[in-house]
Amino acid sequence: MTITRDFCQALAAAYGRPLPADARRAGERSLLNVAGTAIGAARTPAVDIAVAHGLEFGGPGVAPVPGRTERLDAYHVARTTGIAAHLDDFDDTHLATVIHPGAATFGAVLGLGAWRGTSGRQALRAFVLGCEAQLRVGDAISPGHYDAGWHITGTCGVIGAAVAAGLLAGLDGPGLEQAVGIAASQTLGHREAFGSMTKAFHPGQAAANGIMAALLAEDGFTGSPDVFTAPRGFFAVLAPDADTGPLLDGFGTRWELGDNTFKPYPCGIVSHPAIDAALEVAPRLRDAGAGPAEITGITLTCNPLVVELMGRVQPGDGLQARFSAAHTVAAALADGRLALPQFADDRVVREDVTRLRGLIAFDARTDVPRDSARIRVRLASGAELAAEIAHARGSLARPLTDAELADKVRGLVEPIAAGMTDTVTSGVAALHDSPGLDGLTGAMTPAGASEGAA
Repeated sequence: MTITRDFCQALAAAYGRPLPADARRAGERSLLNVAGTAIGAARTPAVDIAVAHGLEFGGPGVAPVPGRTERLDAYHVARTTGIAAHLDDFDDTHLATVIHPGAATFGAVLGLGAWRGTSGRQALRAFVLGCEAQLRVGDAISPGHYDAGWHITGTCGVIGAAVAAGLLAGLDGPGLEQAVGIAASQTLGHREAFGSMTKAFHPGQAAANGIMAALLAEDGFTGSPDVFTAPRGFFAVLAPDADTGPLLDGFGTRWELGDNTFKPYPCGIVSHPAIDAALEVAPRLRDAGAGPAEITGITLTCNPLVVELMGRVQPGDGLQARFSAAHTVAAALADGRLALPQFADDRVVREDVTRLRGLIAFDARTDVPRDSARIRVRLASGAELAAEIAHARGSLARPLTDAELADKVRGLVEPIAAGMTDTVTSGVAALHDSPGLDGLTGAMTPAGASEGAA
């Protein structure tokens, strides 16, 4: 036996058992969040391109992309859903690994599950185990893998997608081992893509690759028998300092998915404590009778990862702005809020936020935790306003409540289809006891829009 085989056997065995209550709850919250982010990005240029590509080059449609009516084949549903779910950088985040597990897994479950006619219970179980698999692989290779420049959501996402798709395809432990072996040869994603559409392509393509790996394994295609720990395997090549312990430690009793968090702001998560601090200062600025034009200096004390990942000062568009801590702070101070409108291309290039971004000085310190930040804002009058955040909203110390998560999803869904939020929420809540995915896919499809032919 190998660690890869043991891992796949454990996943297959878990698929044959009911989900524990805590795992089911974590799965339903993650599923609701990722459905919301996918729908929220449904009309963006990136998703338009992906849908058009699927209509032109894909096969017969099996399901619509969330938030749209065009029906695409399983591969293109998976790819496009994964792209949409991750595009706005508003999706779930497992803070220990910085993996966004929902996008690739949801894409794979939606694409293959709709095509194969899986039950809702099977779909939810596969979603939970697919997320759990990629998070445990991520634990094993963190932090060295991400630090080396890999986009871990893509490289581990394909493992989770293959596990989810393989379980839905009925693969047993040995079959799942083959699927994982095939998937591990399809890892993708470098952090250089951050700030472009390609970042979201990583979990999208991971979802499609996961389906391909599962279907090839189903037909007898073979992969490495020990893809994780072979001398030239996944860990040796992509994370030489990997620790295999997290793959199985506490499996089935401790759920990594339970540590999945949900972003309150649509941008890189390391800037969220700085955003909280800026939003705390913004109303005090107005109370002092001053506006953004009176700001003469801004000092942000933060963890060094903020500068490493989001050090771009003057982004040129909304995608780049999602990886500019300077923009997130400037926009929060200028507008008193930070949501999707603050990342619109025309908002990013306006003079008021451009000026504020140029005033920010980063004070990066290793003793500042990742979920903490301090901000000091200096005014032309000589006054200073300051705020300190011990734990950012959405962190493990301050997780979004069910009500806050529902509000977030409402804010994403309503601009796409007014009145659809309650249907989506009900569709996710009812999935476990649904005979198939039609209820969920129907809940995520806007009524009255023109439907494209596939």
